Amino acid sequence: MNWNERDIPAQQGRVAVVTGANTGLGFETARALADHGATVVLAVRDVGKGKQAAARMTGDVTVQELDLTSLDSIRAAAADLHATYPGIDLLINNAGVMYPPRQTTRDGFELQFGTNHLGHFAFTGLVLDLLLPVSGSRVVTVSSVAHRIRAAIGFDDLQSERSYSRVAAYGQSKLANLMFTYELQRRLTRHDTTIAVAAHPGLANTDLMRNLPAALRVISPVLGPLVSQKPEMGALPSLRAATDAAVLGGQYYGPDGLGGYRGHPQVVASSPESYDVAVQQRLWAVSENLTGVRFPV
Repeated sequence: MNWNERDIPAQQGRVAVVTGANTGLGFETARALADHGATVVLAVRDVGKGKQAAARMTGDVTVQELDLTSLDSIRAAAADLHATYPGIDLLINNAGVMYPPRQTTRDGFELQFGTNHLGHFAFTGLVLDLLLPVSGSRVVTVSSVAHRIRAAIGFDDLQSERSYSRVAAYGQSKLANLMFTYELQRRLTRHDTTIAVAAHPGLANTDLMRNLPAALRVISPVLGPLVSQKPEMGALPSLRAATDAAVLGGQYYGPDGLGGYRGHPQVVASSPESYDVAVQQRLWAVSENLTGVRFPV
């Protein structure tokens, strides 16, 4: 019942691309996959930090520059992967930003929505043709319990130009991750090779927490140790979604204990809003228009 790294099956012969893999959850996810034999690509914004992370791992690990705040960088990274690999078995959309002051990406998108959702949407669309021919391939996208907190897809102000709440913007981006996964899986049902799955780490103690609002920074030293967990535990839902033979397309994996904040990975439910098919499809169309990326499914 307590699924852990020892339950990861052998990954020899599989190619895994993990975004944001130089630190935190991404690092632990990539490390575990490499430990089990996968060829792992650390897709990171800072190549120097990526190389430092790769040096701490064993196995076949390489670094690919990928800045999810830039559509030009996303297209360049996708082109590099096409030139290097005939196929990809696992794409793990892990990178993200959380609760920054309002900023924009290089393409003018609000930073959290632009990085967490639009960047991964575009990257997935540009490399999906490398996954579709590979039997058993998976797209795993990392969401958050925060998809329930002040979260809605605000189509009338997607980029938070009229008003900005760092909490609401993060919640919107994480809700978008789930809606993207569910709509992608619906489109993938026409194929028998690739599935889309979502995961969340619970409350993991990583660098992502550095922009917590002041009120939460005050109480986090007290409550954090009680409810949070180490990054290697937080990575387990992504690893199970990526490797467990029993995983089905469209499932959502998260910790099994303490309100979903910590524990071992199991199938969990997301918010009622996340299952709204009409909103999923509208978000997909808007995302295609904003990024200029069309999927081959």
